Amino acid sequence: MASKKEQRSEETKRLIISAAEKLFAEKGYEAVTIREIAKEAGCSHTTIYIYFQDKEALLHALSMPRLLQLNAALNTLAADAFLSADEKLRRLHEQLIRFCLDNRSMYALFFEAKPVPVDEPESDLEVNRLRNQMFNIVVQLLKTNLNLSDGDQLLSCSRIYFYMLRGIIGTYTHSEESVESMMDRLSSTFNDAFEALLFGFGKQINDRSVES
Repeated sequence: MASKKEQRSEETKRLIISAAEKLFAEKGYEAVTIREIAKEAGCSHTTIYIYFQDKEALLHALSMPRLLQLNAALNTLAADAFLSADEKLRRLHEQLIRFCLDNRSMYALFFEAKPVPVDEPESDLEVNRLRNQMFNIVVQLLKTNLNLSDGDQLLSCSRIYFYMLRGIIGTYTHSEESVESMMDRLSSTFNDAFEALLFGFGKQINDRSVES
């Protein structure tokens, strides 16, 4: 059984993480200072440094557990040999939309705080390496679906796919409707949107092939 000192330590750490999550969601990662987090948590800013080296460590503590779960789910989907390329992409965008709406107050923190270019293979920040691993899953599924080789056209299609996803998430970020209600009401619209996008990709690829 943990001692009272250990219990107090864990409670302090929990309060710091909770305060950081609240302030990051309200003000954005870049705008929040360690002193503000300390005030919200009811401790001194020096106490925070006992548990977290810097603000990036708090970003890691808040983001990594849930992003690792998402990454595992996407990898499982991508490796499913019983699903067609079309079905994998459909399930992919459904999983991404559901995850982002489930975490809508933290979406910007999970995917946009301290970003690097999506085609940058390495990053000093572990959360960015994980983000780019997930982006690569999308790239590989689009590569198979569109029958494209690696290169600028595949990267462009992958970026546009994420623009579409970001637009959907941004539309419903401040909605108070439950995720289940939104998915029941709008999943067919989301599917139609991505189907139209993939159709447009295919037409553009064929047109360019004919021109060349």
